[in-house]
Amino acid sequence: MEEVRVRFPPSPTGYLHIGGARTALFNWLFAKQHGGKLILRIEDTDEERSTQASIDGIIEGLQWLGIDWDEGPYFQTEFADEHVAAAHRLLKSGHAYKCFCTKEDLEHKREAALAEKKSDVGYDGTCRHLTAEQVAEKEDQGLPAVIRFKVPERQGTLFYDDEVLGRIERAYSEIEDFVIVRSNGKPLYLLCNVVDDIRDRITHIIRGQDHMTNTTRQVLLYEALGARLPVFAHMPLTLDLKKRKISKRSHGEIVAVQFYRDHGFIPWALCNFLCLLGWNPGTDQEIFSREELVQAFSLSRMSRVNSVFNFKPGDPKFFTDPKLIAINEHYLRTMDLTELGDMVRKELEAEGLWDPEYAASKQQWYLRTLGLIRDRFHTLKDFVTAGRAYFSDHYEIDPKPLAKNVLKQPELAVWLPQLAARYAALAEFTAEATEQSCRALAEELAIKPGVLINAMRTVLTGQLAGPSMFDIVTTLGRERVVNRLSTIRHLFTEA
Repeated sequence: MEEVRVRFPPSPTGYLHIGGARTALFNWLFAKQHGGKLILRIEDTDEERSTQASIDGIIEGLQWLGIDWDEGPYFQTEFADEHVAAAHRLLKSGHAYKCFCTKEDLEHKREAALAEKKSDVGYDGTCRHLTAEQVAEKEDQGLPAVIRFKVPERQGTLFYDDEVLGRIERAYSEIEDFVIVRSNGKPLYLLCNVVDDIRDRITHIIRGQDHMTNTTRQVLLYEALGARLPVFAHMPLTLDLKKRKISKRSHGEIVAVQFYRDHGFIPWALCNFLCLLGWNPGTDQEIFSREELVQAFSLSRMSRVNSVFNFKPGDPKFFTDPKLIAINEHYLRTMDLTELGDMVRKELEAEGLWDPEYAASKQQWYLRTLGLIRDRFHTLKDFVTAGRAYFSDHYEIDPKPLAKNVLKQPELAVWLPQLAARYAALAEFTAEATEQSCRALAEELAIKPGVLINAMRTVLTGQLAGPSMFDIVTTLGRERVVNRLSTIRHLFTEA
């Protein structure tokens, strides 16, 4: 059986966006499922816009997502001679010709065709039938020329079978003779892409439906170059709520893979979400491990309908698609604590909160703490914001719970230090003992225990909600709890 070979060929003109990441993911899944190879090819022929920073960003983004490749990265510019040679072969075989029409000539003809309300305003084939002598004469005059592909003058339609969309047909008469080499001698994407895919022995081309305008012309190039046609699979596009295609230009950093890395998302959570944009497993399952997704993925389950990336600019709660946030939350709650600990470590290190003992004598405490606080968190960033009080004595207290649970009851400036004194004197600092001590003080003060408990939560963690209060107390430890409850008077004087 022939080896499956697919490719991901990004253009390094910006960051890796989620549309490109989804294309890479689907190709990766297909290759893994069939025991095939994924080739990474950087299509860097746009010299003005291609940058090393973009190349680095694409590679780092794929590595962060865990999408590995089997060959490459290859760079399209390294094979420029092959592209030129292919164009010359097409000239020699009669599948292409030199065109000396200027931009001004072409624009004038187009305007005239529009004025006459002609349905066909494409290239009219002026240079298609030039004789060898006429071509030589124009070359002797130093006239610049592009190379155009000579579309066969056939009746009927050109067609190919798409794995997602079925049979795609287009009348030969609707395809104009298209340019494959610029007047400066540089081949265009249409030709370069085909030549590279032939050289890399690509068997399946899985890409977005926005490339379909190129596909029929590329089918002609495969045929003219005597190469076997690969299997095409055109994925649905990803749109925003206004039905606009997700793009770097229109949506900015919110569609960049780096945005999700820098905002504390788990790499596989993003992959899990991306696979659901345009693909349906045929069941209600939405959470997939790598192994499950490789096994479940199928081009036959690809939707023909465009998917929607549901984010609302300016909404702090849903700053990205709510389903992505929910999937990320699921992984935070359920993933192996050691693996989570490695991820949180990077966040703590970035904020200067990492204690080397968390990987040594305090490792058990560290992992237990993550297990305690992770259930209410959305991203890894929450461990250094909402969870900061567990790793540092320098943390902010949310103004809302501070006003509600502490400042409205001035007596707490006395009551909480009293509780701290009792905690300092406890024989055993356990959840049961600290709770009993708290409730006993509340009874003596003739107040509801919730007054003390809610105030404690706010003072000790800076947050309105969280795990069981007395699990928090024992996790923070006697020294921190006593110190924080004893030194709260400044909260009232600063208010």
